[in-house]
Amino acid sequence: MRRWGNVILCVGIGLVAAGCPKGGNEYKQARKSENLQDLDTALQYYQKAYNADPKNAAYRIKLNQLRFEASSFHVKQGQKLRENGDLQAAVAEFQRAATIDPSNDAAMQEARTTLAMIAEKNRANDAQASTESDSSEAGDYASGPPELKPLSRAPINLKATDDAKVIFTAIAKLAGVNVIFDTDFTARRIQVDLNNVTLEQALAIAGLQSKAWWKPVTENMIFVIPDTAQKHRDYDETVVRTFYLSNITQPQDLTDIANGLRQVAEIKKIQQLNSQNAIIVRDTPDKIAIAEKLIADIDKARPEVVIQVEVLSASTERLRDLGVLPGQSASLAFNPPTTTSSTSSTTTSSTSNALPLKGFHFSTADYSVTLPGATANFILTDTATKIIQNPEIRSIDGQPAKLRIGSRVPIATGSFQAGVGVGTNAVNPLVNTQFTYLDVGVNVDVTPHIHPNHEVSLKVSVEVSQVTGQATIGGIQQPIIGQNKLDHDIRLREGETQVLGGLFQQIDSSTLNGIPGLSQIPFLQYLTSDKKKDHQESDILIVMTPRIVRLPDWSKSNLRSISTGSEQNVQVRRDSEIRTPKQQTTAPTAPAPGPGGTAATPAPAPANSSMGGDTSGASRVRFEPNGVNLKVGETSTLGIAVDNVNDLFAIPMMLQFDPNVISIEEVQHGAFLSGGNQEIAIVQRVDAEHGQAIISATRQPNTQGVSGSGTLLGLKIKAKASGNAKISIVQVNARNSQNNAIPLVTGEATIQVQP
Repeated sequence: MRRWGNVILCVGIGLVAAGCPKGGNEYKQARKSENLQDLDTALQYYQKAYNADPKNAAYRIKLNQLRFEASSFHVKQGQKLRENGDLQAAVAEFQRAATIDPSNDAAMQEARTTLAMIAEKNRANDAQASTESDSSEAGDYASGPPELKPLSRAPINLKATDDAKVIFTAIAKLAGVNVIFDTDFTARRIQVDLNNVTLEQALAIAGLQSKAWWKPVTENMIFVIPDTAQKHRDYDETVVRTFYLSNITQPQDLTDIANGLRQVAEIKKIQQLNSQNAIIVRDTPDKIAIAEKLIADIDKARPEVVIQVEVLSASTERLRDLGVLPGQSASLAFNPPTTTSSTSSTTTSSTSNALPLKGFHFSTADYSVTLPGATANFILTDTATKIIQNPEIRSIDGQPAKLRIGSRVPIATGSFQAGVGVGTNAVNPLVNTQFTYLDVGVNVDVTPHIHPNHEVSLKVSVEVSQVTGQATIGGIQQPIIGQNKLDHDIRLREGETQVLGGLFQQIDSSTLNGIPGLSQIPFLQYLTSDKKKDHQESDILIVMTPRIVRLPDWSKSNLRSISTGSEQNVQVRRDSEIRTPKQQTTAPTAPAPGPGGTAATPAPAPANSSMGGDTSGASRVRFEPNGVNLKVGETSTLGIAVDNVNDLFAIPMMLQFDPNVISIEEVQHGAFLSGGNQEIAIVQRVDAEHGQAIISATRQPNTQGVSGSGTLLGLKIKAKASGNAKISIVQVNARNSQNNAIPLVTGEATIQVQP
């Protein structure tokens, strides 16, 4: 017996263990942690419970729901830290949120935004990084046509009144570029007063005054053209660009963007490819740049929101029926006497229902009474029903979302067709019964609109319905639908919970059925009457909570405007084109065109620094030797040397000399910049008429600069006429391998020419 008892005990324990769900302890711990708002710990326990029983739908639903809530919690914590200025901790919270729920795009967006703020803060503390960023942004639009690369980027100073061609030529010579003119360019006398402007700014000012525009033909040549619509059609260069859009969900979105480019950027040649979500554009580089800016601003993932809906439907019904209900009616039946007659041979009996008047008497034998019965009721009913639904809806901004939970109930509909014909040939009327289906249950229709300030506008329609009975209409049973419907337009903050509507209904009824008079007497009423009390309550509560999972990914570059020129001449401008260049220590004055188009020779002036003072330890560029004696017709080589330079990569310079006494016949390589074994690029332009020479020496790309002292170039000088002449370095723009300026002290040399 004892052994059988142990067997039964083991079997019972096994059955109990089999009946308990796997992961039950972890699930209980998760619920406790969730109640304490320790979401990370609760998430771990839910994950363990789900791993123990992956087929348990309740575990999976709670795991997904809490994963979303925990991720949203860390996003909010990161936003608070960012507002307090702790950017690094904020990034850690956003990354933690993205790790918990990879589908939470809002966490990734907030992380990218915060990282951009950190990078911007670092750039603000590092001037060199800021300069590199500005130069990178300035080159975004340089594509397609040739880019002008002048020999010198030194600021231009020019004050003159002369023919437009002469002014353009003077500006081009100061920068070391060539200029050509259209055959239809009309010469007109203009006046310019340029003070510390760039080459592009100087050309633009001259173009405005002469009603002309220019375009680079090569890196060192510009073409000046009359500013007319026909000339723009003839000479404006165009480029073709294909834009692939990654956030287009329907062809209408692509059509809207294409129409926007036509209206705003005035792009005429544009083709949309719905199959590839792409737009092909052909127009000028400036208009392509505007299109790129607009598409980058518009092609953003539409924001999304998850709406948590809680529907609570509770009903209570209490019925009490007590008492003894006596019969409500009694029956009375009459029994008349029977009569007997006899003859001589036979005896005959006959029954008559007639009541004789003669000798009438009435007794209890002549009638019968049936008394009613009584019914005793002792009924107590208490019914409580609670329905809780907690669905979630995820929707894109502006797109309606629908949720249907319940059943589809058929409802009969009919159509009547009148009969035709007369007499025996008549056709009877026809009735066609058709059925439509009605969604019964919880029906939610939501159209959200997400605002950038973390608020959500909701157009909500919520309907809670159920079948409450049946009714026969036209011989067909039709369902009776009980309906509770709510339409709302509300605006909520993210995470704000709102009770959209509640319907509370209470019905109390009392029924008394008994013998009049006796049913009103206390205590006796329970024996002579039946008393029924019915209490019904129904309550419907609808709660909604929006949670944003994706925000518009707008950056500062999207909100930043760009210059697009005039109505007739659409063009973009880089920041470097509208800024005033850095003023050098001593800026030379360019030769002003004199009468007849000849340029006046300016007095030589040092470009970067004066020769006065002690310059023994300063970086400088000088002539070697600084004095030469020649006879008319003789030649000599004059070296250009540098002292105490560091990381010298390129050195453009402008020389000024007396063209009536000497001339520069040849520019020769020096050994210093080449490092003894590397070719250097030398660009030269000698204007023998005006006594100017622009020379640039540059090392090979992707190489380091040279440090120390040595000879850069050699100038072959020829004596033309007797006299004393000076040759000076009036401008120099030395650069290192990082494209930073190197200040240099300049010098001059004296050449004596004897007959």
